[in-house]
Amino acid sequence: MLKLDHLSLPVRDYRVSRDWYRSVLGLEIEFEIPDHDTAAMRDEYDFTIFLAGGAPAVTPGCALTFQVDDVEAMHARLAAAGVAFVHGPQRVFWGYGVELADPDGYPVRLWDARTMREKGGGS
Repeated sequence: MLKLDHLSLPVRDYRVSRDWYRSVLGLEIEFEIPDHDTAAMRDEYDFTIFLAGGAPAVTPGCALTFQVDDVEAMHARLAAAGVAFVHGPQRVFWGYGVELADPDGYPVRLWDARTMREKGGGS
């Protein structure tokens, strides 16, 4: 069995990133190591993102893609809360969904199974 367990992301300020991933995406703090500028953020399926501060991400080299229950409802809720988006719900090269950027510029993509089936496909 092969299961992706965690991902480490270099960030400028782990506290800023920790707070963003918690408030915007609802990830929980699994643990923190302040002496190493690190926070471990876990989703409900036990996947953990280690936010490692002090090493600025000059050019983010990956995109984080999260499946949600309803991408259009999530977009409406986050937009109403003042969260900025790169783009709202639309068809893009990877399918259908929204994109926002975390505090270090990492692309964060949100999608759901229903709209991906109905509206997805490459553009």
